[in-house]
Amino acid sequence: MQKITTCLWFDGKVEEAINFYTSIFKNSKTLDITYYGEGHPQMNGDILVARFLLAGQEFMILNGGPGFKFNEAISLSIACETQEEIDYYWDALLADGGQESQCGWLKDKFGLSWQVSPIEIEEMLRDKDPKKANNVMMAMMKMVKIDIQTLRDAYAQA
Repeated sequence: MQKITTCLWFDGKVEEAINFYTSIFKNSKTLDITYYGEGHPQMNGDILVARFLLAGQEFMILNGGPGFKFNEAISLSIACETQEEIDYYWDALLADGGQESQCGWLKDKFGLSWQVSPIEIEEMLRDKDPKKANNVMMAMMKMVKIDIQTLRDAYAQA
């Protein structure tokens, strides 16, 4: 069992969300589900809490009602090795009503924010040559979905 587990607050559609996320990521599955009982007549029989794995990492989802909504203050970041992997996650997470943002950020159809970016961008941005790092940052700021080759080209210009 991992020490810290991210809990996602949902207002309904819990089963749909779990099925959506676990269908996108390898090594993903539902671990367990707890249902509301008769003590909550409005939600009797609905999912209360579920635990699931995404890419081997455990998450919890709480069907807590309309009290809170997702915003960009928290996002889930996907480290991608190839452009094909970026394209796959980008398209899958945007399916059925997601929204593109900028710099590799998007919101899925449930409003959860994701960052889909290449692993190598961190190394480029930490380069000791500030011109290289700045070129990469400036190129990324013009992007919606990240294009690895454009970042590599910007990095090589210094």
